[in-house]
Amino acid sequence: MGKINAVITGIGGYVPDYILTNEELSRMVDTNDEWIMTRVGIKERRILTEEGLGTSYMARKAAKQLIQKTGVDPDSIDALIVATSTADYHYPSTASIVIGKLGLKNAFAFDFWAACCGFIYTLDVASSMIQSGRYKRIIIIGADKMSSVTDYKDRQTCPLFGDGAAAVLLEGTEEEGLGLQDSYLRTDGQGLPFLHMKAGGSVSPPSHFTVDHRMHFTYQEGRTVFRYAVTKMSEDCELIVQRNELTKDTIDWIIPHQANMRIIEALAKRLELPMEKVMVNIEHFGNTSAATIPLALWENEHRMKKGDNIIMTAFGAGFVHGANFLRWAY
Repeated sequence: MGKINAVITGIGGYVPDYILTNEELSRMVDTNDEWIMTRVGIKERRILTEEGLGTSYMARKAAKQLIQKTGVDPDSIDALIVATSTADYHYPSTASIVIGKLGLKNAFAFDFWAACCGFIYTLDVASSMIQSGRYKRIIIIGADKMSSVTDYKDRQTCPLFGDGAAAVLLEGTEEEGLGLQDSYLRTDGQGLPFLHMKAGGSVSPPSHFTVDHRMHFTYQEGRTVFRYAVTKMSEDCELIVQRNELTKDTIDWIIPHQANMRIIEALAKRLELPMEKVMVNIEHFGNTSAATIPLALWENEHRMKKGDNIIMTAFGAGFVHGANFLRWAY
């Protein structure tokens, strides 16, 4: 038996129907389309508005589409992992809810919490599980309902975020040179003051005070996060390029986390890559956290071909960052 590697063999996705435009946002807070487009490059974002529906609903929709598209036997799935920062509940895990709704009988499930790096971290961990030979098929879902943690009275952060989910099927192959080739993942634990939610966890449980003072929403110091994101994502990609002897000519696609168009453009410039090689969906989806990269894969599936060299990179809360290098398998 040859060396097993992990390859993505299918993608499914889901975004809510409701579109929140910059024009509508400008009636909620003191902002306008020009201000938002100039600073972050977002025109609209999808919002899950139906009451009683959370991240698991979008994750399930994406996974269901994936299963239908690939024709994979649900009973052959060994594990299902949801990368999210907006779990339905503190417990049980969002993944356990998804697995119950999908009726997967032979799989175990857990959530992976690495903020906007959730998908690229999970891809590395799940690939290791496949390479061990103990698991053959794993569904990875990046899903976030960022509208649930967004303060629509804060003009600095409310234009940034949207809701969505995308799922990939990860399988083993013995075909050489395909699938995940390399990852560089790091966590700089100094990021807490600059990007966090002030209350709702064990340090500051919910109370009348925390609710009254709007402490259950995303807090971000934009300039600091911007600077770190550009630096770390660029350095991580450059390291992957050097380590795998890639060049700007042999890189087919780069898929950056979709947080800010200016970050994406700065990254492409530092890597000397034309924007035609950069997958971008921020203008119509906004920042969907762990869902941004798999949603970009989902939207651009038809543009990729077998053997394409792809670098994915992200940066998020906790100052988690990193990059994956994979060769497309189909």
